[in-house]
Amino acid sequence: MGFDAAINYKQDNIVEKLREYCPAGVDVYFDNVGGDISNTVIGQMNQNSHIILCGQISQYNKDVPYPPPLPPDTKAILKERNIARERFLVLDYSDKHEVGLVLLSQWLKEGKLKVRETVVKGLENIGAAFESMMKGGNIGKQIVLVSDE
Repeated sequence: MGFDAAINYKQDNIVEKLREYCPAGVDVYFDNVGGDISNTVIGQMNQNSHIILCGQISQYNKDVPYPPPLPPDTKAILKERNIARERFLVLDYSDKHEVGLVLLSQWLKEGKLKVRETVVKGLENIGAAFESMMKGGNIGKQIVLVSDE
């Protein structure tokens, strides 16, 4: 898929794995998780590094604002290390939607994008597919294929 290493946040010690895979620290973090995982990664970030904030899935079902407030320790690290944290919201780029759709479609056809999906066939399996997705049983997008047409 185009990456050097992966961390299983359910099984691995995140700090140990970050130190193993990023011995010089983290310079750029694409954050679409939020919460404890992000706070842990931020603790391993370098001076003058960057966070691209484009989601906080671990916080979506909680009653918190977006982006959610950071713990004091994490705020202190951001300030002390001069870490830039910039939020990107897809709605801010709605004028680029059509161009993006054309480019992404082209790249997909050319094999420049790698897409991982978990596909389940049949509308009768939608409940099981949803349950599996909620338990982390899917890879990529969970799709229920209703028809081959």
